[in-house]
Amino acid sequence: MDKEEIHFHVIDKLYNDLNIVLIGCLTAMWIAMIVEVFRDMYMFFTVPIFIIGLLLILSLVKHIKNRTLFQHTLLYQLFKKLFILLKHVFDSGSTGVKIVLLIIGYPLVVAATFFMFPITMGIAAWLAMRKVKSFNRIKEGVEQIKNGDLHHRIEVDGKGEFNQLAENINRITDGLKKAVDSEIKSERLKTELITNVSHDIRTPLTSIITYVDLLKLENDPKMIEEYVDVLDQKSKRLKLLTDDLFEAAKASSGSIPVQLERIDIVSLLTQGIGEMDEKIEASSLDFKLAHPTEKVYVKADGKLLWRSIENLFSNIFKYALPTSRVYIGVEDVGNEILVTFKNISAYELNISVDELMERFKRGDESRSSQGSGLGLSIAESLIHIQNGKFLVQVDGDLFKVMIYLPKFPNE
Repeated sequence: MDKEEIHFHVIDKLYNDLNIVLIGCLTAMWIAMIVEVFRDMYMFFTVPIFIIGLLLILSLVKHIKNRTLFQHTLLYQLFKKLFILLKHVFDSGSTGVKIVLLIIGYPLVVAATFFMFPITMGIAAWLAMRKVKSFNRIKEGVEQIKNGDLHHRIEVDGKGEFNQLAENINRITDGLKKAVDSEIKSERLKTELITNVSHDIRTPLTSIITYVDLLKLENDPKMIEEYVDVLDQKSKRLKLLTDDLFEAAKASSGSIPVQLERIDIVSLLTQGIGEMDEKIEASSLDFKLAHPTEKVYVKADGKLLWRSIENLFSNIFKYALPTSRVYIGVEDVGNEILVTFKNISAYELNISVDELMERFKRGDESRSSQGSGLGLSIAESLIHIQNGKFLVQVDGDLFKVMIYLPKFPNE
């Protein structure tokens, strides 16, 4: 059965504690009229007093049925607003403000509610215990984090300064964890880079030593000429590896001097494609350049930017599918200029971007037969020191590089 709906009228808006006081006053007035004051006229006033008293009693009955007898009192509403005000101050105010409020407010509350002193004392003790509990939770959490548990989260209830302090500590822990993870990954990549590039350097060096020993014992001019050709190839390969390794180290450390200037990125790309016309024809690749009709300028170092782009071109010539198309795009995206390079890989790219970038950085054997495998790593570092962003995406066999460069401000 549905609960019977209760309809409230104007008289029901009167606070219940005032209602009870009025009922008491009306009762006292009626009794006084009977006993002393209007003994001869009490019947005349009895009916209106009875009607008003009945309406007030019915209003109380409605609130009892609605379970709002206590909530619809003036004292309750005043205490509720005072509690909300104090709670708001405690949730958003400083510790100093709270201490002042406690020092001034608590004696006033005790004086105003001396008959409820045990209750107010209990509430004060409960609030104090909550704050102490929050403080201890933060203290224990900081101790765990100090001992190396960077995954620990400090949880504090409420919205006060302790909650804010816990959130700030959690953010610091998150930042510290990211920094530690990044440093561990960087050290791992450096170790792998040194190991693998050392292997790549040792291969041509071993060949050079072997052919030098053979050359010492060889008297046939034709064989000597062949040995010299091999030595020339291996020495050039060794020089390429050491130069790229040295440049990668300089770029990643940020020790390369940078001179930022106004660069016409479309002209730079057009000139680069023109200079590589012979390589483009030899590779049978079809280069497509899309760019805005108006001039687009970036804030970059011309030499370093060209070195980055040259590395990307070199990567395309080595690993792009022959006779496929290469798309180069220039796009204005607000405060930055986006330059994209897209090509279809001749190799299957069924790995993640991180693994792919690590393979380039490690100089993976299958991808470094024509170079050091450090081209993308160098390009990425050079773009970063020019305040740009270097991103790689892989979609099937589609290899995509996105370079975000700061736009040169309008004069």
